[in-house]
Amino acid sequence: MVDSKRNDAAASKPAGPPVVAPAGEPVFVARGLNKVYGSGDTEVHALTDVNLEIRRGEFVVLLGASGSGKSTLLNILGGLDVPTSGEVRFAEHRLDGAGEAALTTYRREHVGFVFQFYNLIPSLTVRENLALVTDIAHDPMPIDEAIALVGLTPRRDHFPAQLSGGEQQRVAIARAIVKRPEVLLCDEPTGALDYQTGKLVLEVIARINAELGTTAVVITHNAAIAGMADRVLHLGDGRIQRVQVNEHKVSPAELSW
Repeated sequence: MVDSKRNDAAASKPAGPPVVAPAGEPVFVARGLNKVYGSGDTEVHALTDVNLEIRRGEFVVLLGASGSGKSTLLNILGGLDVPTSGEVRFAEHRLDGAGEAALTTYRREHVGFVFQFYNLIPSLTVRENLALVTDIAHDPMPIDEAIALVGLTPRRDHFPAQLSGGEQQRVAIARAIVKRPEVLLCDEPTGALDYQTGKLVLEVIARINAELGTTAVVITHNAAIAGMADRVLHLGDGRIQRVQVNEHKVSPAELSW
């Protein structure tokens, strides 16, 4: 069980205005979130008084330049890091103040991660890379079903070195979703890919969000990607500067950059 101890520092410090999600069940709620690295002359405020709600099944893009705080925010939502102060919850789970064992359980049971670099095991085939996850997941989907969702059935017995960069990233997505996570957190998933390959990867993420109802949070510095999201949170200097709501989302195929 995630520790529910209240963060006194967050309670005593006034927070900025909340960033409210569209109507629906919130899956993430953060209030007065702060993250400070270092101390004294080397102190860096990566996040300052961040408030947000992300609803179940929503597609959210965190958009900002390098150093804006988007990766720090994603890492806190994913249980890879903890805030210095403030409150952050995933459903009934309190993430701030949680111990490493509780965060490990949270990540294993609820979150799928996709990073810029694929981190596949080179000596294992596509199916074997996914099997590493299904062996420890509580209720995984069939491996071949996850591979089919990302369009790689003909390549399922290939090794990473036999795949293109875009195919390797799609394997990474399949590995993230094979355990049926409630949330898919993507950190610059197209950053190492060319234009056409990047759009194919975005199409896969959009499909997972639409067909499985998986909440998707994608961080990027590429403003063109914002059009495919339900909402875009623009970050700068560790704060959410503004929120963009897309009443008419575009498909990844329509994106241009």
